[in-house]
Amino acid sequence: MQTEHILLALAGGVLPAILWLWFWRKEDRLHPEPRRLILLTFIAGGVCVALAIPLQQLSRDLLGGYITPQVIVAWAGIEESLKYLLALAVVLWRKAVDEPIDVLIYMVTIALGFSAVENTLFLLTPLATDGLASAVVTGNFRFFGATLLHLLSSSVIGVALALSFYKTQTIRITYAAFGVILAIILHAAFNLFILSSSGGGVIKVFAFVWLGIVVLLLFFEKIKQMQVLPRTSRYKNINNN
Repeated sequence: MQTEHILLALAGGVLPAILWLWFWRKEDRLHPEPRRLILLTFIAGGVCVALAIPLQQLSRDLLGGYITPQVIVAWAGIEESLKYLLALAVVLWRKAVDEPIDVLIYMVTIALGFSAVENTLFLLTPLATDGLASAVVTGNFRFFGATLLHLLSSSVIGVALALSFYKTQTIRITYAAFGVILAIILHAAFNLFILSSSGGGVIKVFAFVWLGIVVLLLFFEKIKQMQVLPRTSRYKNINNN
């Protein structure tokens, strides 16, 4: 594989993700997160891909070796769980995460880091075998579909974490578990519909994802309006509950 193909795949995978990241960071422009933490989280999203690939291969082998609905659900579970767990390990425990909107921003960031690496890998084959035109089609398909799916599914977890931000630890864990399960269902449903659809059916699935993005924007506004408490007050509030 030529170096030119690798560079083009990187550009096609990473640049759209950065564009989406720029768009979503504008939602937190009043109290932007530290750039180093955004970068660290973005990289963690890419690391998720490296962890997901062998786990997905293992799950496929254990479930018979074919692409079945059970395998699709397992793959979605692996990806969504890894994105949440790495976000939890890398950034969500830090003092900088002191507002409900912050957890949503970081879940968006880790999703886009995941998409950047995944899209790069998907672009390598068409660039090497079918040329630039085929890669452009693949890139557009993933820009408007798969990338937004990752963003939307991880944001479901982010919304759950944000809505429970000032709650007790038990409630936060419950919300987090619900968010992860819902994200897996959403992710698996998208992939299953895509595999079984063609033509207009694919467009309808994409339209559903775009509708989800509109709903996500509404949640962003709701979460930004939530009361911002100092960390000391936040812990006091938790203890009182």
